[in-house]
Amino acid sequence: MSEQPAGLLPDESRLPNCRAKRERALSPSILVLKLGALGNMVLSLGAFAAVRRHHADATVTLLTTAPYGAWMATSPYFNSILIDTRPPPWHIPAVLRLRRMLVGGHFDRVYDLQTSSRSSWYFRLFPASARPQWSGIAPDCSFPDRDRDRDHMHDIDRQQGQLHQAGITDFPPADLSWSHGEIARFALPRRIALLVPGSSPHRPVKRWPVAQYRALAVALEHRGLAPVVVGTERDLGAAIANGTRAIDLTGKTSFGDLADLGRVAEFAVGNDTGPMHLVAVAGCPSLVLFSRDSDPARCAPRGRDVRVLRRADLGELTLPEVLSALPVPLEAPV
Repeated sequence: MSEQPAGLLPDESRLPNCRAKRERALSPSILVLKLGALGNMVLSLGAFAAVRRHHADATVTLLTTAPYGAWMATSPYFNSILIDTRPPPWHIPAVLRLRRMLVGGHFDRVYDLQTSSRSSWYFRLFPASARPQWSGIAPDCSFPDRDRDRDHMHDIDRQQGQLHQAGITDFPPADLSWSHGEIARFALPRRIALLVPGSSPHRPVKRWPVAQYRALAVALEHRGLAPVVVGTERDLGAAIANGTRAIDLTGKTSFGDLADLGRVAEFAVGNDTGPMHLVAVAGCPSLVLFSRDSDPARCAPRGRDVRVLRRADLGELTLPEVLSALPVPLEAPV
């Protein structure tokens, strides 16, 4: 296939007749692959916008996993959403259903922004005679990402480099102005600060101890701020709220709610976890706590005012250090 980066295949003689006729009659069909997780989805917002802008007249479809389908359907980037159930290779009926879904989309080009072994395997699910143009790391794909440093780059920079090699050169900033929730139902105080204590449960070194978050909540209360705990781990929210006036919203917020909370909160403090990416892009000044288990140079949230505080083991990070690193000056205790 031609590898001309500024559009889709110009030589219809290389396509099966049915596809050549469809190319002449219909707008191009583009597929974007991004399966998750939440932080990675947020870090891909700029890439989504770049694909949409580059293919303004195309039908752009997102293949993602169930947690993000409804949310992404409200975005301005995609005409339709496909849900990937991530079948194991040995589950032949499910793999065949996935193959039919992919082949049935009649995609002209695929942007694989997941760039994992799984998403590269999807390239092989298309018949060799009718594979779409493909941007990613799958062997023999049309637009391979040849940057040898790609595995050491921040997600946003890596995606921009990948898309640039496929002919996309205009990269808008990440934007969440389209994402809204219904936070009025929480009847929150006027001045709030967000606490995000969750992270990978199997990697405890990434988590600032819950006792420290509870102490932070008390310190914020004494300075006239209402601590609001968000995330999905309800046990953490309950533990922080126990003995404090922290408002526990764990397990109660949609992605749109988190965006709205990020817009109204004075700042957010949290571990290296998805909601911190979301509120940072929404514009919330953010302090993100990193341990040795993740590298902020590769995956830190990006937003209007994002600060990183890193210790090898977050259990060694003290409350005074966090208070002094906050992106917004605090009032004196009352």
